[in-house]
Amino acid sequence: MSTDQKIKGRGAQHKPDNRFLKQSISWEEKDGIDEFVHLDAPKTEIFYESPKEVVNKVKSPDVGMEYSLNPYQGCEHGCIYCYARTTHEFWGFNSGLDFESKIVVKKNAAAQLERTILKKSWKVKPIVLSGNTDCYQPLEKKLRITRSLLKVFADYRHPVGIITKNVGFLDDLDLLEDLASNNLVRVILSITSLDEELRSKLEPRTATVARKLEAIEKLTEKGIPVSVMTAPIIPGLNHHEIPEIIKTAAERGATNAGYTVVRLNGTIAEVFQKWLKTHFSDRYDKVWNQITHLHDGNVNDSNFGRRMRGAGQEADMIKQLFDMAIKKYMNGGEKVVLNTKAFRRGGNYKLFNF
Repeated sequence: MSTDQKIKGRGAQHKPDNRFLKQSISWEEKDGIDEFVHLDAPKTEIFYESPKEVVNKVKSPDVGMEYSLNPYQGCEHGCIYCYARTTHEFWGFNSGLDFESKIVVKKNAAAQLERTILKKSWKVKPIVLSGNTDCYQPLEKKLRITRSLLKVFADYRHPVGIITKNVGFLDDLDLLEDLASNNLVRVILSITSLDEELRSKLEPRTATVARKLEAIEKLTEKGIPVSVMTAPIIPGLNHHEIPEIIKTAAERGATNAGYTVVRLNGTIAEVFQKWLKTHFSDRYDKVWNQITHLHDGNVNDSNFGRRMRGAGQEADMIKQLFDMAIKKYMNGGEKVVLNTKAFRRGGNYKLFNF
């Protein structure tokens, strides 16, 4: 596919080989045409699984959560930088177009969540929806698995966090408001850019900037704590927007913010590189080189702590911008500690809380 031909509605522009497969399928044009005419925008396919466990213990010490739950694997949002893309290779798919068009669905997630939190050994800690892929991606509108999970959290008064790039939670305001009445929920909305044109290229199927800002206002009106993630920061593309994103989010009611820098692990580097050449060929070298400056000459870093923030001059500049903005517009940021004391093991059928 030439750099002038773009697959509309998708982030990835090709299908990289799966590093775990010994064989792969490729096409060759006998006339040497430098254009993959067969690679049209793929339609979303759904694959169902019924795992025995859906709550994951988070072992990484730098992601800010102890437990996560991902009702979907793969993500229709198509965010080009998504660190979760490589996890799709374990399913036999690729980290490019497959990741955003072949979605694995945990159809029994709510029942499995209920079994987990009813175990005598379970110690109540917040469980975060979307530690890996988005729980409010477009399929949620149809399947409503995230809503079924929120019903379980509400029934048992169990704390839950939500990380998303979409505004599908507006359909679940009744449950979120109920949970918020006992300080049992927090929403973290990711805003990567206020530039709608850039947003549509970076994350083509997420909510628009305007809708995200409206959603922050709506959550605030309902008394539901909301923070923003200015993530990932990509030098040369959106790093300069940090202060304005935090300022604008604070004006709408967000009380805290966080950030990470872009890191291109595994085959994501290939996917991002192709995207960058397709959409920003004029500044490809500048952006790519600045990303390597964040990670000691590489585009990825697997060291805990440093991998999320980077190191060196570029990383220091980003940190200074962020620290200045959150101090100026959010008074340093309000930390939300969710309630773990309201849990009732008997759900709605228990008359008294002990």
